[in-house]
Amino acid sequence: MIPNITLVIQGLAFFAVVLVVMKFGWPHIIAAIEDRQNKIAEGLSQAEKARKELADADARVADEIRKARTEAATIIDKAHNQASEIVDKARLDAVVEATKQKAIAAAEIESMAHRAREELRGKVAALALAGASKILNREIDANAHKALIDQLVTEI
Repeated sequence: MIPNITLVIQGLAFFAVVLVVMKFGWPHIIAAIEDRQNKIAEGLSQAEKARKELADADARVADEIRKARTEAATIIDKAHNQASEIVDKARLDAVVEATKQKAIAAAEIESMAHRAREELRGKVAALALAGASKILNREIDANAHKALIDQLVTEI
């Protein structure tokens, strides 16, 4: 039995097509696949690099936020200290002013008391003269007895 010629021709044609595809088409297909694999690997490495850069950026942002909060706390502390100093200074100024006003008032009271005493002494002297004149039933000359009246006023 002789194999069918068409079958042999078809087998030879198939092998010829396979040889042509392997010689001319297969390297292009393999190169395209390898190129695609390289692009995917490069994309994955860039994605990993971007992920690391994002993590670094997040760490820097967290560090900057921490620094900003620390600086804000320092500024707030300084403001509280300045406010305390201003309140203390105002309190001290108020105490000094109150002491000054108290001293002025005390001096004024002392002056008024001294004037009132002098006025009272004069009135007591006039009453004493009036009483003495009634007792003696005669008029006492105030100018003539000025020294005596002054001595009486100082004793009172």
